[in-house]
Amino acid sequence: MENGGEAKFPAFPYKPYSIQIDFMNALYHSLDKGGVSMLESPTGTGKTLSIICSSLQWVLDQRQKDQSEKRVESDEKKGKNGEIGSDDEPDWIKNFVVNKDNQVDEKKSEKNKHGFASEKYKKRMNKDSHRDLFSRNIDEESFPENKECKRSVKKNDVVDLDDNEFLLEEYESEEEGGIGSLNSKRKGNKFTVNSSSEEEEDEFEEEEEVKLKVYFCSRTHSQLSQFVKELRKTIFANKMNVVSLGSRKNFCINEEVLRLGNSTQINERCLELQKSKKKEISKLKNLGAEGKVRRTKASSGCPMLRKHKLQKQFRDEISHQGVLDIEDLVQLGRNIGTSDLVVLPYQSLLSKASREALGLNLKDSIVIIDEAHNLADSLISMYDAKITLSQLENVHSHIEKYFGRFRSLLGPGNRRYIQTLLVLTRAFLRVLLNDKDGNRLNTCPDAEKGVRENKTFDSSMAINDFLFSLDIDNNLIKLFQYIKESNIMHKVSGYGDKMTTMQKGLAVKENGESCDHGTILSGFQALANMLLSLTNNDGDGRIIISRKRPSSSGQGAYLKYVMLTGEKIFSEIVHETHAVILAGGTLQPIEETRERLFPWLPSDHLHFFSCSHIVPPESILPLAVSRGPSGRSFDFSYGSRSSSTMIEELGLLLCNLATVIPEGIVVFFSSFEYEGQVYDAWKTSGILERILKKKHIFREPRKNTEIEVILMKYKEAIDNPAPKSGAILLAVVGGKISEGINFSDGMGRCIVMVGLPYPSPSDIELLERVKHIESLGDTSSMEIPKLSISEEHYGGDVQSGFSILRSCRRRGKEYYENLCMKAVNQSIGRAIRHVNDYAAILLVDIRYASDSSKRSFSHPSSKLPQWIKESLVSATNNYGEVHKLLHQFFRFNKNRNCN
Repeated sequence: MENGGEAKFPAFPYKPYSIQIDFMNALYHSLDKGGVSMLESPTGTGKTLSIICSSLQWVLDQRQKDQSEKRVESDEKKGKNGEIGSDDEPDWIKNFVVNKDNQVDEKKSEKNKHGFASEKYKKRMNKDSHRDLFSRNIDEESFPENKECKRSVKKNDVVDLDDNEFLLEEYESEEEGGIGSLNSKRKGNKFTVNSSSEEEEDEFEEEEEVKLKVYFCSRTHSQLSQFVKELRKTIFANKMNVVSLGSRKNFCINEEVLRLGNSTQINERCLELQKSKKKEISKLKNLGAEGKVRRTKASSGCPMLRKHKLQKQFRDEISHQGVLDIEDLVQLGRNIGTSDLVVLPYQSLLSKASREALGLNLKDSIVIIDEAHNLADSLISMYDAKITLSQLENVHSHIEKYFGRFRSLLGPGNRRYIQTLLVLTRAFLRVLLNDKDGNRLNTCPDAEKGVRENKTFDSSMAINDFLFSLDIDNNLIKLFQYIKESNIMHKVSGYGDKMTTMQKGLAVKENGESCDHGTILSGFQALANMLLSLTNNDGDGRIIISRKRPSSSGQGAYLKYVMLTGEKIFSEIVHETHAVILAGGTLQPIEETRERLFPWLPSDHLHFFSCSHIVPPESILPLAVSRGPSGRSFDFSYGSRSSSTMIEELGLLLCNLATVIPEGIVVFFSSFEYEGQVYDAWKTSGILERILKKKHIFREPRKNTEIEVILMKYKEAIDNPAPKSGAILLAVVGGKISEGINFSDGMGRCIVMVGLPYPSPSDIELLERVKHIESLGDTSSMEIPKLSISEEHYGGDVQSGFSILRSCRRRGKEYYENLCMKAVNQSIGRAIRHVNDYAAILLVDIRYASDSSKRSFSHPSSKLPQWIKESLVSATNNYGEVHKLLHQFFRFNKNRNCN
């Protein structure tokens, strides 16, 4: 640290602005202090680069400090002892200690700088393992139980060896052998006895694991790629070992798997291909004329995993490339023909299950969570669980068939747990079908008919009430453990796939699709997640029961567990780490985040820092537009936004803006549905044709995979506008474009926000969160009438939702308002990306306009970022004033940049 309490940041590649220095110092001091801190810096102020240079500089300084302290301690110890050991110890003990230390140092030095073990290191470790690990194969004949199983198979004419591969191994319950006893009781497996050398290896790994780490998390892969690109600008790219983590959908280079499109299907296919064995392939090839199956390369195991030379080549290649982002790694993998990634996560870190699966150790580390404006909702949503009616039907049917086939061969443990699963799935189905007697539990068409005949409102229940209503008193933790350990998902799925392939008897709908709406694996996993959710504390969440009929816009009936509290989840991260930094462009109001995630931390102990924008006031023009060119007031509230006059007035506004605003305009709508409604109306009325005479028009696609193409076309239309004057991009609040895409310079000369994008008050999950937040700190603050003691019903209409919101006194209502304004702030923050950038921001709705002297805390303009609020023109008499201000603004900035 320098005099005056400020740190030096030599890695910053440019001369930093004063606000960047302030931000870096605030982050550095936060790391010194530890605990939880919130740092706010507007988008476009170099926040990412400031985070990198400050946090990694602190790590370097800390390591140098630790090394200095260790050297001092070592010198002191040498001074006291003079030599290792005492004179009384024999020479062979002294030599053993010295040699062991040298071996550990050798092992550490033989790891290259990218974290991959060298070939020499691997060979030595493999050699040591073979020398020190004693293994013996236990023949199946050693177990009388296996002999009996073999005899029963031969005795039963119906059973053949092909079916035997789907038979579950014996499983004992906790009473019989403890949860997890499956591994110790498996028959015909290899038993391994570990020597002390393996324990030494574990100690070595643990020693490496406690190394000080920085985990940087963000919401999207594009934001993580941006982080890596900024990192490359600094000296830390060569000083630090950096890895990027991502999903299979982003990293997979198997084209056949990628064509599946859906993330869930890609995950399942990837796992399936990794588990494929040659013997399984040969079995399917030798089925004979009765049911010969021809498999493609992808379905015979991933070809990328069979090319070991290419894997080694890929590893060596990335070892020499330095820091790579996600796109680089995927492209490199495609060029070589394989992909082997070491990665750095965002949401993977916040989920406990993901942390455990990835082996992430947060002890004494630093966690930096960027884009943390919606952290509380993002965190609790990871612990939601959902299973649809079609998934339940699919799982129940497959388990029934499997149990009917193997019941006589299964041990008592497996039989008991499978019967419990059947009871539970049947109970869940009765809930969704509103069928107390279970008369409709047959096929998919019957299930849908049941939903149609029992058309009722959505409802919510507490966990205990839900379990009590189903008369469930089973140990769900043990049942979940059974699903996790027994391999029943893959056994049932494998048997079901075989029967489908051989018999081709799966029910098919008129459009040719199977009625299971997905694979058995995804349904089974959904069931397991739901069971695990039901083990939470009663007040941690709610059960949503939706009996909606299937439609083109929805998936029909479902059960869902909605997590409501993130306090315990977040505390696990905070208590493990040295420091947690929440960063973002707009983090206020911070009190809501504190109450929901770390209420144990007093307000005066929370370190909060906020800085202004780097651009001068004349580079931004925020306007509240209350009236259109025809003089009509803009009111895009729920009851007025769909009127033809409102949509027409908005179209006339765009026609005028196209004449005065150069280059690119990005228009944000509240939803895809409303954007589509407006676009169709403009097309019919001829307004769209008028706009197209001035600018090209592009629309945000629903599929994320198509966004890149649209953005490239949008940019091309701006860079080469002739004969038009640029382009307009119609986007959606909460979509991909509003969250992670930057529109600097001509890409975003104007951002138009249409209305206030409040979430739909008919959303039952939203209302449950609102009620929970309203009750924080004051259980008597909200009184909502209940239709029954244990179950609350919702009609799904907007008015019933508004009645709940009106009953809120403070926290719930404020949370609802904050959801809207955080979305607004995220969207309008896409413009102004550097100090020389300039843009206009139009807030189109009469609710944005007000007399500044009469603003209340709950007014929309009060929740705008400070750098926008300070320049906001909140009152204009007519559109003519707006047009004049825009003309003057762009003429001034054009002349300024020319000079």
